[in-house]
Amino acid sequence: MPRFAANLTMMYGEHAFPDRIAAAARDGFAAAECLFPYDLAAADLKSRLDSSGIELVLFNAPPGDWAAGERGIASLPGREDEFRRGIDRALGYARVLGTRRLHVMAGLRDAATPLEAQRELYLRNLAWAAEQARSDGITILIEPINTRDMPGYLLNRQDDAQAIRAELNATNLRVQFDCYHCQIVEGDLAMKLRRDIAGIGHVQIAGVPERHEPDTGEVNYPYLFALLDELGYAGWIGCEYRPRGETSAGLGWLQPWLPQRA
Repeated sequence: MPRFAANLTMMYGEHAFPDRIAAAARDGFAAAECLFPYDLAAADLKSRLDSSGIELVLFNAPPGDWAAGERGIASLPGREDEFRRGIDRALGYARVLGTRRLHVMAGLRDAATPLEAQRELYLRNLAWAAEQARSDGITILIEPINTRDMPGYLLNRQDDAQAIRAELNATNLRVQFDCYHCQIVEGDLAMKLRRDIAGIGHVQIAGVPERHEPDTGEVNYPYLFALLDELGYAGWIGCEYRPRGETSAGLGWLQPWLPQRA
């Protein structure tokens, strides 16, 4: 039976961010994810999660200057110290919040750096991050992102991400399988899930191509949910989509998958 986590960055935009936790709980979610939790003190965020009975299952490490267009710094030369400080900050939040999955964004392609050199730096930083996270039982995730939504992003394909995971051979490094991104870049979602399930640490969904609710667009999500059950996937499925309207009103797709209430 699939388990769904509300993405608090994209969903419930009709509420202030701290109030989205309670809104998700009212709609039947037991878990949430977000891009960045750092605008709230970790203890305050933990209090809100606990009072709503919500588990925060995933967030991102600091990505550099997001407002200026940066999308991660793990592969950017000269940013190694900043990267390590960001991982330390993220792990501090994860310890307080009880979060066991941390997404580390690769960054955009640096035209001044040969691709192989940028990739080597990316792998060194990922290996360091995984080592820092291991003692806390935290898994580092890497995610291929499509080139339409994020032009120039270093990592775009699932096979490339799985090759990095295999090369580093860290027990707590896994790939984030975002069905939306994968469908846009590659398609053939079911076969890729079958091929890579052992290395997948988190799954995300959205309708394709508009990135709205997963009951719209070209992807047959009920089929994929059944396949994930067949493959023994026991993790959370993050709902990283932009609602067409008011979030709660668009959750009809979720009702068959919620635990039945007495």
